Formats: sequence, structure tokens, C-alpha cells
Amino acid sequence: MPVESVFPRLEALLPHVQKPIQYVGGELNSTVKDWDACDVRWALMYPDAYEVGLPNQGVMILYEVLNEREGVLAERTYSVWPDLEALMREHAVPQFTVDSHRPVKAFDVFGLSFSTELGYTNMLAALDLAGIPLEAADRTDDDPVVLAGGHAAFNPEPIADFIDCAVIGDGEQAVLAITEIIRAWKSEGRPGGRDELLLRLAKTGGVYVPRFYDVEYLPDGRIARVVPNRSGVPWRVSKHTVMDLDEWPYPKQPLVPLAETVHERMSVEIFRGCTRGCRFCQAGMITRPVRERSITGIGDMVEKGLKNTGFEEVGLLSLSSADHSEIGDIAKGLADRYEEDKVGLSLPSTRVDAFNIDLANELTRNGRRSGLTFAPEGGSERIRKVINKMVSEEDLIRTVATAYGNGWRQVKLYFMCGLPTETDDDVLQIGDMAVNVIAKGREVSGRNDIRCTVSIGGFVPKPHTPFQWAPQLSAEETDARLAKLRDKIRGDKKYGRSIGFRYHDGKPGIVEGLLSRGDRRVGAVIRAVYDDGGRFDGWREHFSYDRWMACAGKTLPAQGVDVDWYTTRERTYEEVLPWDHLDSGLDKDWLWEDWQDALDETEVEDCRWTPCFDCGVCPQMDTEIQIGPTGKKLLPLTVVK
Repeated sequence: MPVESVFPRLEALLPHVQKPIQYVGGELNSTVKDWDACDVRWALMYPDAYEVGLPNQGVMILYEVLNEREGVLAERTYSVWPDLEALMREHAVPQFTVDSHRPVKAFDVFGLSFSTELGYTNMLAALDLAGIPLEAADRTDDDPVVLAGGHAAFNPEPIADFIDCAVIGDGEQAVLAITEIIRAWKSEGRPGGRDELLLRLAKTGGVYVPRFYDVEYLPDGRIARVVPNRSGVPWRVSKHTVMDLDEWPYPKQPLVPLAETVHERMSVEIFRGCTRGCRFCQAGMITRPVRERSITGIGDMVEKGLKNTGFEEVGLLSLSSADHSEIGDIAKGLADRYEEDKVGLSLPSTRVDAFNIDLANELTRNGRRSGLTFAPEGGSERIRKVINKMVSEEDLIRTVATAYGNGWRQVKLYFMCGLPTETDDDVLQIGDMAVNVIAKGREVSGRNDIRCTVSIGGFVPKPHTPFQWAPQLSAEETDARLAKLRDKIRGDKKYGRSIGFRYHDGKPGIVEGLLSRGDRRVGAVIRAVYDDGGRFDGWREHFSYDRWMACAGKTLPAQGVDVDWYTTRERTYEEVLPWDHLDSGLDKDWLWEDWQDALDETEVEDCRWTPCFDCGVCPQMDTEIQIGPTGKKLLPLTVVK
């Protein structure tokens, strides 16, 4: 039976909300398929506002991968703002997809991609609006399978009560495998109901189903063990890794939004993974090994994407794009190819030691010359050794001197506060570095309009990193440390006015820390925050630290734990961590040794160019590092006769 669109009911509400265009769909390259011609149907969600969610590469890729398959349908849904949420509740309009405005509850799978833990309350709002029970245990065969993915799904324990399953790692092949299992189960007449479907998914070893695992606790609150409670369910669930990115050239037809979004450009992922070994970086650890897309593969994707979208800027995405073994040839080849079309190129940020003026000039040849962003992460040489960010201040000064000397006027430097073993002095040296950057810029350019913006975020220890055992700095200590740095910068009469200073207070970081290293007991906090009106916690104007602390204070003490237990407490080697049964490929002993190296201020090289350090990923996941160069060019030379 066709599923009816809720748009007639929704349309009457749109004149009463802000930015109604974000709810109407109809974007260029969006796909609406015949409901009855498909037997497996996915609703995909990035649990944030449309303007943030639509450009998300993960959702866009899966949307296209699924819709390319015969008999499979995928549509998108995003978080609705509180003004529309209130009206939807009042007029009984359910959570809907933007493609055809079908109710989310009608789909087989409701897949959510979490890049940050602060989207958890938005998930609960969407489930509630959809009419899907918030607790997985209360769902029936008529409800979709609620599936979590994305980087935050590498520890899904805090939302274990609300999701049916989670997939860790790359999604392209995983969603197709899950689709086939659902298709077979449905064609057989849904034997055993929802429980049997989830059991089939769990038995693959690549889908984590929390209900099939029991967590046992020690008297002091630590986890004793996590045990499968069904036969055939694996003790550990493995991540998915896509090898040969050229075989997965998605998105081929990127979505072009009707409303303004955070990224007005076409993006191409030029490689996946990172082996720089920055100890704070979860993304770099969990996406190993490095897999490069070939220069010709990148060229083909850019050509098709521009033809299908009309965008005038191409973002070359990865965790460290300037580390692609052929980045110089890629940038020059694309700049040459699109010189007449004035298509600009951009890198999200540039490593200090990977920057060179030739690359920078190619990136800005056809577009506007904006500021450059570098991420030293730590203010002192010592703290950069702790975090394995192998960049000296001399490297940075040399790099910015090159930039300022070649016409740039603005440089942005990104740092973190609250890193393991950090002292006030480590943070105050950020001010010294900014002053040295400005002084060098004035010297090489002969101008006084040189600017340097210092942007600081709070460090949050993440699962599957060497810092997963580290204590987190309290919000009060973070704020006090940043206040000292602010006063130092503002008090500099000679350079202070040329240094911009942006920072987040320590409170959101504590909530993120609670969620990132939490276990199943934290689910009660998330539910309490949602019930109290918590939404859009990643947005400063909607985030309430007091609400989170009050809800934690009501729910956690009964379990014998508190917020500090999850955040500012250091873990020991023996402790069972909530995510230990989820296998990212990284050997836990290797992570511990790297944590000890951090405490000893010992640096570790990038294994792309040095012998293997036995992190465990390649042999355990049956993968390998894939890097060029291929020796090919984007513009083949033709012999003129």
C-alpha cells in the first residue's frame, strides 16, 4: 500500500515557522522512488538542523548508494526546530522525510548518523515525533529498526536503551548487507518477528545489537564484563572498512540545497583514514588505515559533481588533505582544468608541515584568497610531544612567514585546552606563539594590518584513542586557564589588537565527556534531559549545562556514580571500558603503550612512511595502507601532429 504524504497537513503549519523552506524538499539531485516498487525502505537522519545535516557527506553517500539499488528506497529527515516541533505535536503531524514527506514510522530502518554525542536528545525528539517508542524494548514489529552509525557510534552504550543496533566504521557496504538481510527476512514472512531480524543482524559480527549483551558491574561502579546473552552472538563486534575508494565514487550527484547551509560547495573525499597518530584524535584512530583515492578518481568525481550541481567551489576533504601523496598534482590539475570556469578549491585546514606556497597558490588561483587555518593544537613544545603533534614553533613561524610574505593577511590557529599533563604555562604559551606570528608577519610583509585569530576548544577524551584513560579537566579549571590567556593577550599593547581570541567555555565539554565515555547508565540522564526540554545541545543558544547537571544529579547517584566519575577520573589499565567489546581494530595494549609514551613525552612517527608500529588494524581487519603516487595526471597531454 502507498504511504500517504503528510505534506498537506504540514504545509498549513509552515507560514508560522522560521525558514520554512528547509522542510519542503525538492532539492536538485534528490530522489523520490515508487514506494510499492521497493521492498526495503530506509529513512536516513543526521540529527541536527537541515542547514547542518544536508551537506553531511556520510548521509549523502548512503542516500545515493541505497537509492541506486533496485527495490531499495532511501529518504532523508532532519531535526525540526522547536517552533515547528510544537506545531507538529499540536496538529498531530509526525516526523517526516523531506523527499516525499512520508512518516518516518512507515520505513523499515531509521538510520541515524552521529558525528557528535550532543545529537542524542535530537534523536529522542525525532523518535517521539515519529510515534516510535523511545525505548527499544517497547518496540513492536510495526516499528522501524533504529540503527546508529557515525563516529559517535563507536561507543553507543549511552544510547543502548534507545537504539536497536549500531554499525561501526564505513557504511557503504554495511547498509547494503543489512538491506539484504532485511529483504530475505521480509520475503520469508518475517519469521520470529523483530527479535529474529535483530538476531540475524547480530550474528553477522558486524552489527551491534545492545539487547543481546548484558553488562555486569563491580561494587565500585566499574564494569565487570559485557557478556552475550544469546547463542551465536559474537563476543566482539567488528568495524567495517571500505578498501579501494575508487570503487565507491560517491556522491556522484551531490544534493544542492534550496535553503542556505553551512557549506555552499561540492565536496570530494580524497582519502580516508590518518596515521599521523595524534593521540587526542578519535577520527584519526578509528578510520585507519589510510586509503587514498587516485588522482584520476578524484578528477572524475569533481567533473561529474560540478556538472550535476553548478557549485563554484570544490572542497578536497579528508582528515589531513595536504597529506595525500599527490596533493600538489591534484591541486594543479584541478586549477588548470577549471581555470576558465573560475572554480575555487579549498582544504578544510592545512597541516603546518604540509603547507607550501605552490600548493596554496594553486588552491587560490581560481577562487578568492581567504585566511589560512593551521592547527598546532598545543601551545608549548612539551605539550605537542604529549599529544604527538610533531610541529615545532620554528615550523609554524617559517610557514606563516611564507604565507604573509606571499600576500596573505589573516591566519587562524586552532588549539585545545585541558590536554593531559597540561599546565597554565602550556596554555599561556599560546599567547606567545600568536605574538611571534604577528611579529613575523609584520616583518616579512612590511605591513601592520596582519591578523592572527586564536581559536580554542576544550579537550574531551574519546574512546579508541590513547587518551581514553585520561582525566578530563573540570569546567572551572578550563575557564580559569582560558581567562588567564585572555588577559595576557588583551594586556599586550603592541600586538593584542591584532590577535582575535575565540574560545568555548568548559561546560559543553563536560557534557560531551559524560556522553563520549559513558556507559548504559548514562541513558537515564539523556532521557531526563530530553523530558525536561533538551534539544539541539550542539547549539550554544539551546544548550543548558544546568539542565544536564540537574538531570545527572537526579539519575546517577542511585547507580553509585556521578558526572566526575565519568569525566575527571583517570582510568587504570585493568578497567573494562564500556566500548571494549566493539573492535575498532586498534590493539588495546598498543593504545595503552601510546598513553604511557604520552606521559613520557615520547613522539611516534607516521607509519605511512616508517615501519609498522603494530597498532593492530591492518592484520586484524585484513586491510592495508593504500597510498600513491600513481604517476598519472589529470590533464593528459595530446601529441600535436
